[in-house]
Amino acid sequence: MNDSATEFRILQPLWNIIKDGREEYLGSPLFPVFMSVTFYFVAVLPFMIIDLYGKEWHWVQRYKIQPSKEVTWPMVKQTVWVTFWNHVMYILPASIAQWVWQPPLPLDPIAPTLWEYLWQIIVSFALFDTYYYVVHTAFHKYRFLYRWLHAIHHEYHSPFSWVTQYLHPWELLIVGMGTTFIPWIFDSHCFTIWSFMLLNIVVAVESHIGFDFPWAPHHWFPFGVYGGAPKHDMHHYKPLTNFQPYFNTWDKLMGTWCPPMAAGGMKSKQLLEFEEKKRMERQTKFFKSS
Repeated sequence: MNDSATEFRILQPLWNIIKDGREEYLGSPLFPVFMSVTFYFVAVLPFMIIDLYGKEWHWVQRYKIQPSKEVTWPMVKQTVWVTFWNHVMYILPASIAQWVWQPPLPLDPIAPTLWEYLWQIIVSFALFDTYYYVVHTAFHKYRFLYRWLHAIHHEYHSPFSWVTQYLHPWELLIVGMGTTFIPWIFDSHCFTIWSFMLLNIVVAVESHIGFDFPWAPHHWFPFGVYGGAPKHDMHHYKPLTNFQPYFNTWDKLMGTWCPPMAAGGMKSKQLLEFEEKKRMERQTKFFKSS
C-alpha cells in the first residue's frame, strides 16, 4: 500500500465527511462556482440586515467607520441587481462552457497534509494580495481603465457588504482569475483550493462592511501589517490611497498607504498628520504653478 495512504493526516476525517457519497457533484467543474457564489450571497446577508434594520442598534452602530453614511434599500437593490446580472450573464455562461468542455475531476481520496494546506493558503493570499495591488493600482493610474472598468466600484464612498462584488464584469473576471489560478501554481489539493476561495470571500466581504468591529482580523495582526475594513474604507474615502486589498506592506513600501479612520469616524494622530501633509503639498504645488 502507498505510504501516503497509510500516513495519518489530521484533515483526513474532515475530507472524508465532505467527499464521501458526493464525488459526482464535487468533481463537477460547476461545483466551485456554485459553492463560491452561494457562499458569497450568504456571507453578505448578516451585514445587510445590520445596515438596513440595525440603524438603531447602538451596540453595533458605534463601530461604523463613517457613521454619517446611511445604507438604504435603493443602494442595496442597485448593488444586488448588478451582482446578480454579472453572475447570470458572464460567470454562469463561462461556467457552463467549462462544464461542457471539461470532464468531471476525480477527487483525491487522500487529504492534504496540514502543513501543505496551511502554507499553500498563506502563500496564495500573499500572491493574490500582490496581484491585485498591481491590477488595482493600474485601474487608478490609467484613467481609461478607471472610467471603463473600476469607476462603478467607487460609486459609494462609504462601502457596505454588497459593494464587495459591485464590479464591472471584466473586473469580476479578473478578480476571479486570481482567486482560481493562484492555488493551481502549487498543484494544490482541491480541498485547499476551495478553502482559499471561501476564505478569500470572507476577507473581501469583511473589508467592505464599513464597520471596525473589535473581533475583526486587523486587530489580530501585530505591527499593523493587515488593513481590513478601516483601510479599505479609507480607499473609498480617498481613492488614490490604499490599493492593496488586505495587507499594508506594498502600500507602505510604494508610498500609497493612508492611515485609516477607526470606529465612529475617529481620526488618529497619524491620519491627521497625513491629511495636513497632503494639504501642504497641494498648497505648495498651487503656489508654484501660479
